Amino acid sequence: MNKARFYLTSFFKKFSELPENFPPNHYRYFVAYSYVYFAALLFHFFFIFIFSFISAKALAFLNVGSTAIWIVILWAHLKGKRITSISLACFEIILHATMCVVSIGWDTGFQYYVLTLPLMVFFAPWADNRLRVSLSMAFGLTYIVLYFFFGNAAPYTMIEPWLRITLYCGNTLAFCFILSLAAFYYNTAATNAESMLERERAKLEELTVLLRKMFGRYLSTEVMKSLIENPSTLELGGEKRSVTIMISDLRGFTALSERLEPEQVVQMLNTYFEVMVEVILRYNGTINEIIGDALLIMFGAPQEMPDRAQRAIACAIEMQNKMAEVNERNRSEGLPELEMGIGLNETEVVVGNIGSAKRSKYAAVGSGVNITNRIESYTVGGQIYISESVRQKAGEVLRIDDQRDVLPKGSETPLKIYEVGGIAGSFNIVLEKKEPCMVTLVRQIPIMYTLLDGKDVTKERALGSVVELSKNCANIAFGSEVEVLTNVRMNLADVGENLSARDFYGKVTRSSKEKRQIQTVHFTSVPPEVDSYFQAIQKYASK
Repeated sequence: MNKARFYLTSFFKKFSELPENFPPNHYRYFVAYSYVYFAALLFHFFFIFIFSFISAKALAFLNVGSTAIWIVILWAHLKGKRITSISLACFEIILHATMCVVSIGWDTGFQYYVLTLPLMVFFAPWADNRLRVSLSMAFGLTYIVLYFFFGNAAPYTMIEPWLRITLYCGNTLAFCFILSLAAFYYNTAATNAESMLERERAKLEELTVLLRKMFGRYLSTEVMKSLIENPSTLELGGEKRSVTIMISDLRGFTALSERLEPEQVVQMLNTYFEVMVEVILRYNGTINEIIGDALLIMFGAPQEMPDRAQRAIACAIEMQNKMAEVNERNRSEGLPELEMGIGLNETEVVVGNIGSAKRSKYAAVGSGVNITNRIESYTVGGQIYISESVRQKAGEVLRIDDQRDVLPKGSETPLKIYEVGGIAGSFNIVLEKKEPCMVTLVRQIPIMYTLLDGKDVTKERALGSVVELSKNCANIAFGSEVEVLTNVRMNLADVGENLSARDFYGKVTRSSKEKRQIQTVHFTSVPPEVDSYFQAIQKYASK
């Protein structure tokens, strides 16, 4: 019994499972006609015995053939052969109705099944409306022809009046049942399809929220809307575009991270990125890449941005000002403070989706990106350097605090860079830069220093001395004049071996006008032991 129920359940389950080649939007038609075809099969099988009972052997044999045809019709339908199943169904219904009217008379009601055919062709998704109308008219004409020739004609087989009335009433009820069955399953399938559609729509909305949340970490709302409205921008390929590139980097973070626990490093980065990303997205910047503690940001792609240079500079200034908030959070967690440098460059690059069909990335490619990286490398904590192209693009709204000619590594021509302190116009924001409070030391601190040329370290070590000291800077008397923006590696001299072995780094930012050999050095990386030593010196050995 259970086995028979299992096979029966599996059989009816196929009535609601679309074949592979069946369009999903025709689900309602498929379900409704699965049950209608099955009901027609049972109906014709049952009439084999009815016609045998009333001695209409020709019709009994006709129903044997019709039952076989309906088995083929149902099989073809479940296999997705729509034209075959519909054509055979129309042919069988017209043939069967005609044979029954001719054989046992008009009053038995078999002609009513012809009226189901317009319903079939209009519900069936296999032809255009003109063909459907033509077929419906043809079926109506068939009904009229049957009535014209056989409506009042004497049937070949005479049956009892009560049987004629029974067949008429039975066929009328069966005709209504077929229409009701088709409407019921069509409506049920439609309701189920709508429910499935609602569930899919809900899933899609959840996915959309998730994607917006994911993209929102990298793109502003305006850029994200632009991508959603124009999905073609997500295809692989690129285009030349003038953009403003921004690169920000934490000073000395690599050395700092080596002294902290991994959890603390991640906590500091998360705090830093949380604040910075919020600022970047507010200015419609596109976060192209997060590389360790560095950010690569584009202004002007994928969304056009006429005021990109001004917007990028204003964003950079606010990012530097927000470092006070970042450090306040770090102090509350017992973590060290951070400093950030920012470089900007206006350049033409190729932007687009680079990669493969399975994995791609929206990126910018061009030498201008490398130039931006070089510009940023000249900064110390709290500084913003821009290229000549950015200054020209931004216009006369900038406050330029300093300008220098530098020769980046690998470049054949000097590059003019500008230190930005503020921007007027619609943004109207200034860099909240605190000048270092230098204390003059009672006794100068002797140091050994080595000048660094890019990534290469020179072999000569020279003796110098710290004359004045602040939290992040020092005025140092070098053995000879050192070019501004030169990186310096230093060690304390005349101290214990453990302390003198600790390297600390800085960048020369200014030369004294009176004494050319005394220059201001901004510390970029200082170990805790050296920092504690300096703090003690500032407290107890200053004038």
